[in-house]
Amino acid sequence: MSLADQIDADLKDAMRAGDERAKTVLRLVRAAIKNAQVPQWDAERAQAVAVNGPLDDGAVLRIIAKEVKEHHDSLAEFKKADRSDLASVAEAELAVLAKYLPPQLSRDEIAEAARKIMTDTGAKGPADKNKVMPAMMTQLSGKADGRLINEVVSELLAAAG
Repeated sequence: MSLADQIDADLKDAMRAGDERAKTVLRLVRAAIKNAQVPQWDAERAQAVAVNGPLDDGAVLRIIAKEVKEHHDSLAEFKKADRSDLASVAEAELAVLAKYLPPQLSRDEIAEAARKIMTDTGAKGPADKNKVMPAMMTQLSGKADGRLINEVVSELLAAAG
């Protein structure tokens, strides 16, 4: 079963159970998936560029990761504004979304992957960050926060240079 199908099935279960929080979050994710499947306008060719069928699990995972990031940002703002009521809602919604993400890598695991990629690409210092980051983001997509990856890579390259 694809990730999109799993989300649809979980939405039906949430509707049957009357779980309003899960229902709201899963509808939001489902809408984002549907929007990603809408053909996009290509101004250069002056035509719509269609998406080839349903999204694969990787694309759905990126959509969920984006929603998680947005919820984390909202949560930080709610806490800064001392809005514990909204913060608790955002935390509950994050818990629903977290079920669909793979386990997140630790800082040490990210550093290990970065060292390997630095060796493979021959990166020697901060100027080589553009060699390391694309490979890191491809390899760790959905498994770690992009900001944390950037932070670890920056630290390792600074120490190497």
